[in-house]
Amino acid sequence: MDKPLLELSNVSFTYPGADQPVLQEVSFTLQRGDFVAVIGSNGSGKSTLCKCFNGLIPHYYTGDFEGELKLLGESAEGKRVSELSRHIGYVYQDFENQLVRPTVLDDVCFTPLNYGLADYRERGLRALELTGLSGLSREFIWQLSGGQKHLLALAGALAMDPNILVIDEPVAQLDPQHARQIYEILRRLNEHHGKTIVVIEHHAEFIAEYCRSVVLMDGGRLRWQKPVREALTSVEELLALGIYPPDVTRAAWLLRPDRQAAGDYPLSCEEGRTWFGRRTAAVNAADPANADACSLAAASSDGAPAVPPGAAAPAATEAAAIKAAAEPIVRMEQIRLSYRTIHKTLQPVLGSISLELYAGERVALIGNNGAGKSSLMKLIAGITVPTGGTVQVKDITVNGLPPERLSGIVSYVFQNPEDMFIDDSVRGEIAYYLKARKLADMDERVEEMLEAFRLQELAERDARLLSGGQQRRVSLAVGAAVRPAVMLLDEPTANLDISTKQEMTRVLEALRGHVETVVIATHDMSLVAEWASRIIVMSEGRIIADGDKEAIFSDGQLLRRAGLAETQLMEMSRLLNLPQICSSLEEFTAMTEWRKGELVHGGSR
Repeated sequence: MDKPLLELSNVSFTYPGADQPVLQEVSFTLQRGDFVAVIGSNGSGKSTLCKCFNGLIPHYYTGDFEGELKLLGESAEGKRVSELSRHIGYVYQDFENQLVRPTVLDDVCFTPLNYGLADYRERGLRALELTGLSGLSREFIWQLSGGQKHLLALAGALAMDPNILVIDEPVAQLDPQHARQIYEILRRLNEHHGKTIVVIEHHAEFIAEYCRSVVLMDGGRLRWQKPVREALTSVEELLALGIYPPDVTRAAWLLRPDRQAAGDYPLSCEEGRTWFGRRTAAVNAADPANADACSLAAASSDGAPAVPPGAAAPAATEAAAIKAAAEPIVRMEQIRLSYRTIHKTLQPVLGSISLELYAGERVALIGNNGAGKSSLMKLIAGITVPTGGTVQVKDITVNGLPPERLSGIVSYVFQNPEDMFIDDSVRGEIAYYLKARKLADMDERVEEMLEAFRLQELAERDARLLSGGQQRRVSLAVGAAVRPAVMLLDEPTANLDISTKQEMTRVLEALRGHVETVVIATHDMSLVAEWASRIIVMSEGRIIADGDKEAIFSDGQLLRRAGLAETQLMEMSRLLNLPQICSSLEEFTAMTEWRKGELVHGGSR
């Protein structure tokens, strides 16, 4: 076997002020041409591990460092970040901070130009071609969508033609279409251009489809490195660590009687259709009486799909009941928003939106990057002033009102958590806004938030030095502490591991006792399906649909138009011809158990 491209030997690292090392005697090898996913719960040391590759640790992030790094067979000791970065390109979680020049071409050429490379322009143009951005070379950075900015950060890393590309959370804050675009580019770079790829990733579906091997971090230690199928079918071990394999894999594991045994579980929906069909055939062969379930699953005499025995009859939706019983807490009438470009032309962002939000609603704004979700929420918070129309919150006209006048009524939690941090400790971050309002129960609220968001052990740490997921929890604690009437969350689950995402659902539910209305802008369809009572779909600055999850998720064409994608369970529901689109694992397993007599037939249609 060839020598490893990169090798870490017994690396340990402790951040200043931390009681425990974030990396503990980690040994790791990276082979040329591999496509590796680094997984683990938030705070397990994933990002810290990868920052050792290019010398950011210990040269930029100071702390206690032990161990050795070898790159291309040579020791990295004494080498600066600039020397190592010639071979290792890095795209960070906060990728927008890597964009430093006004135009796309200027930005992609910035790094090779600073290295004094004569062919810096050719390198930049080639990187833009590899990432599909050639047609945007003259565009200004602020004119790009979130997905395009992410691709530009990747192009900037590619301009140095590195041996290794490290991408921290490739799909965080991206809609499903742009997420898949990023991974397709990474696959092409790996397979056709020989780049070795390392991704830090929570989305197991992308790992299953694109990666070859998986590294599991647990409490600062490297637990194992395995081929992707062996890694993701270690269901019980992963679940014990709060790490979730693909939904279709977990569904198969739940439905298999001998869960303790290693399983040939499916990793994709296509594999799932075969697996569930094979399982059902085996069940029916063992007990022909099960085949009689087909009659239950057949359509009723009036053509309507059958429903499981004991299922509740359809009723008025929660959202409709809330609207009928209350006055709107937020009212937007004919809202328009535009900004003036550097060329003195008006660029429309939102066009003629009228909207009412009610107390008690759990509202999800969904749509692709650039659809206008964040802009809509900033209008409600008073951060942005509309070009036309009126915004009212609790009968207060927001237009032009200073945001601080609304801060006790509306709380806006930013997409990038670090934008909210101004103190030197997590405790201080939460207390800062409460002090400004001179609240008598400030100390009690701080402790309540630390406990609710699992931040007690991080209370004295600087929030800016925490992992992306930990920073997200701090920002939510800051926003929730003031107990606003309306809470607006921009991508609340971005950068969170799946376990913490599920906890976030429980935290959002807990907010209902303190907040009248919660609005989230998100691409996380699992969160939307589990939590939202009302879903508003946006595209190109307009609302194109507004309804409950049954209405929205049953319209595949609508989801595609909005740049979204079905979850694995939704897709599996269609592939297996289930009588309803399942949005949770519980729904899917219950439905497949009930209909297992027909699955072998439905799955082959």
